[in-house]
Amino acid sequence: MLTRILRHRATMPLAISSVAIAAAFYNTSTLRNETLKTFNGDGTWVDLPISKIEEVSHDTRRFTFNLPEENQLTGLITASALLAKLQTAKGNNVIRPYTPVSDVSAKGHFDLVIKHYDGGKFTELLFAKKPSDTVAFKGPIKKWEWKPNSFDNITLLGAGSGITPLFQLVHHISQNPEDKTKINLLYGNKTPNDILLKKELDAIQAKYPDQVKIHYFVDKAEGGFEGHTGFITKEYLEKNIPGPGDSHQVFLCGPPPFMQAYSGPKASPQDQGELVGIFKELGHAKDHVFKF
Repeated sequence: MLTRILRHRATMPLAISSVAIAAAFYNTSTLRNETLKTFNGDGTWVDLPISKIEEVSHDTRRFTFNLPEENQLTGLITASALLAKLQTAKGNNVIRPYTPVSDVSAKGHFDLVIKHYDGGKFTELLFAKKPSDTVAFKGPIKKWEWKPNSFDNITLLGAGSGITPLFQLVHHISQNPEDKTKINLLYGNKTPNDILLKKELDAIQAKYPDQVKIHYFVDKAEGGFEGHTGFITKEYLEKNIPGPGDSHQVFLCGPPPFMQAYSGPKASPQDQGELVGIFKELGHAKDHVFKF
């Protein structure tokens, strides 16, 4: 009997240690899962290094940024954006919103496709950067929380660098085999060389031809361009996209004159403003036209 009691006592510290180790492992794993997202919407600026810079067009580059850890996610949803911050030589902050074009589930990095504008305070600073230089980010800024099969059809209308949030939607929806939403993307630019993410968009359309239809428009066509020359007209929209209704949602993003013509501008980042322009003339309701 005494021998059995002594043996029992001898095993107790080992059992307690095992429980303690398991609990510590569980707590560490839980903590790791909670901190997998780089951006948690808490307002903290995070300095991230540029790992790669690629030329996309004569005035556009793709910047790849590394997250603090290889297994981290950005914390973005579709569709959302980040605020980016740089400082001038005088120490003044310049802040702009940008939508990553990489998959929101990508780990360890994200990509921004950014067009350089003459006189643009942020792009002048950013385009002077080189790999290993850092940019500060915070977010995410939620624009629209996409839920699969919310609509039968969506129409995406964009111009220039306004393609980035629209591309985020096209990519995310088409990669989900359970999401049957049909997509019409109409994208306008000055010339064929200005069409951003064309290679990626063409690949998506080729892979999902029954789900994704892309209509390219340019002001001036050059050498073998397969698309349309001129503006995206009211008549073209009337003939080539679904009509207004609860099963059809429209998303737009582009420069101010573009937005004014098709939907009117947002009143503020939080206020969509009134619906005016071509989509109102076509009978679409304010609640079914979203301005990025």
